[in-house]
Amino acid sequence: MDVVVPTSIADFLQEARTLGVERLDAQMLLERTLARPRTWLLAHDEQPLPAAALETLRALLTRRAAGEPVAYILGEKEFHGLLLNVDTRVLVPRPETELLVDWALELLAGDERAGKERPGVVDLGTGSGAIALAVKHRHPAADVLATDVSEGALSVACANARRLGLDVAFAHGAWWQAAGQRRFQLALSNPPYIAQADAHLAALVHEPALALTPGGDGLASLREIVAGAAAHLAPGAWLLLEHGFDQAEAVRNLLRAHGFGGVESRHDLAGHLRCSGAHKP
Repeated sequence: MDVVVPTSIADFLQEARTLGVERLDAQMLLERTLARPRTWLLAHDEQPLPAAALETLRALLTRRAAGEPVAYILGEKEFHGLLLNVDTRVLVPRPETELLVDWALELLAGDERAGKERPGVVDLGTGSGAIALAVKHRHPAADVLATDVSEGALSVACANARRLGLDVAFAHGAWWQAAGQRRFQLALSNPPYIAQADAHLAALVHEPALALTPGGDGLASLREIVAGAAAHLAPGAWLLLEHGFDQAEAVRNLLRAHGFGGVESRHDLAGHLRCSGAHKP
């Protein structure tokens, strides 16, 4: 009779590698299923996996190998020090978007030094609430409004705000429409910006298309936000936008064409010009 050798943690990681799943992703699946930290996994990689756990792990591994983001499989994603709940109603928060938050916090710190005690901030197209909640978490004095055209996304964002105990207001509607007559000292947005013909979309089929692409050349949402910004920004207020790695020049031209000053772009950690911003004169 053949002896059945139990599958160990190391064996599972090798299975993941064979299926094209990155080691870190497989370790995250192990952490969740076994309720063990990564340090324990590394020290016990010869530990045999219980049959029930192995069945669960292989089912999760199949989902990841099919391209489903780990964040959806686990139901959570860390962003700027906050653990956010996410599902298929919202885009998975990306590390490069933290650049937008860092820029915003830099501006808000300057406002605070200038004696502006409660700046109004709006996050247009909030999705999971990542940007709005990160800004509120790091700058509690800010009066933050987060908007989205997707009711499902707003439901996710509101739940995250409640769980994290962060006082952010939410409004339903497309871009500035949801802001009513309010004027803000700072506006941020990570809108859909991928061009319809971009080959990268094929790898993003699990995420909501509404949050990824507006169709065409990918600039439609950015054009709409920039065009409507002046009516909703106080004098001297800043508009900060995330965009594609090859769209910085187009976005800067949009900002200049609508009368904004101090136009600039900033690099993400990969060296791409990922965010552009400017202030209303």
